[in-house]
Amino acid sequence: MNKIAMNTPLVEMDGDEMTRILWKMIKDELLLPFVDLKTEYYDLGLEHRNETNDQVTVDSAEATKKYGVAVKCATITPNGARMSEYNLKEMWKSPNGTIRSILDGTVFRAPIVVKGIEPCVRNWEKPITIARHAYGDVYKNVEMKIEGAGKAELVFTDKDGNVSRETIHDFKDAGIIQGVHNTKASITSFARACFQYAVSTKQDLWFGTKDTISKKYDHTFKDIFQEVYEQEYKEKFDELGLEYFYSLIDDIVARIMKAKGGFIWACKNYDGDVMSDMVSSAFGSLAMMTSVLVSPEGIYEYEAAHGTVQRHYYKYLKGEETSTNPVATIFAWTGALRKRGELDAIPELEKFADKLEKATLATIENGVMTKDLAQITTLKDVTVLNSQDFIGAIRKQLEAIL
Repeated sequence: MNKIAMNTPLVEMDGDEMTRILWKMIKDELLLPFVDLKTEYYDLGLEHRNETNDQVTVDSAEATKKYGVAVKCATITPNGARMSEYNLKEMWKSPNGTIRSILDGTVFRAPIVVKGIEPCVRNWEKPITIARHAYGDVYKNVEMKIEGAGKAELVFTDKDGNVSRETIHDFKDAGIIQGVHNTKASITSFARACFQYAVSTKQDLWFGTKDTISKKYDHTFKDIFQEVYEQEYKEKFDELGLEYFYSLIDDIVARIMKAKGGFIWACKNYDGDVMSDMVSSAFGSLAMMTSVLVSPEGIYEYEAAHGTVQRHYYKYLKGEETSTNPVATIFAWTGALRKRGELDAIPELEKFADKLEKATLATIENGVMTKDLAQITTLKDVTVLNSQDFIGAIRKQLEAIL
């Protein structure tokens, strides 16, 4: 067959450790033989980020704004141990956080549902998509350790020099304080992204905060969502038969456990970080979770929801065989290729993405899978393959349906 042509490049962001190894396998076996792949390549591996003082991360985000679609490999966010391991100049920020900030994007994460991998919550029948606000809160917090008695205050000085203050706590002894913030512009962008994604995917939207306790901070989220809905999206929701449902976060969590799925759950930053892992684990595996960053301008960046699989990478370096699950990374590529095909009016590229996903799921449903899935599948007499052979099995399925 002739390779499928592309007109506009994808922004390709390479990553770290075992996912970097899988990245190359996927390209070599599942993409390059079938697609005349055009990408603008950026190496976001930690060593190269360190060499460029993290400028490469900024450059990749700006390129994404230019081309509209990106695909990203998992990357390391360094801690103290990584500082020593990689001899870093400084503890560089999360690449995902930097990219989210530049694109002003919202992260949508959804489980990949496949027969034989049943959700732990038995009534979940359809995917639950987590929409995570990607700005502020604890991720841009300021913290202090209080060593002894004293008064902690929240102080705001406006542009004219007027000062407002609130007492946080009168400390009688040592303690801790934390300051978090958000902006009206960011919350509004988050709301619009959630409503727009609900319209484009034709799914209901749920949202919850703790507005009864946080009467200003959380209540502002509630008010902005309601305002954006009423003014910009209610008519479209009614036309499509969609529902926007708001309740306290406690109630939302309780309802989630009894729901059938098939909707978007909008979460504040920390809630989305935690709940996306809960949802992915309950559906089967974090390696079976897609993640797409969507900006208000309609810019898309696709990646797997999991990390770099550090433990497997160390085994790989020793020459030991690994059975690392590449499915979410494959779906990052298919998501980006499908969107590129949609934007550039290349139906062949969209169909290829669909068929690669179908081949991936068919491989698993035929009882051929990686070790993580074999441990939780309801299928009998399955075959466990290493990473390379599993990708090879997917290629055979793909060739059979192309």
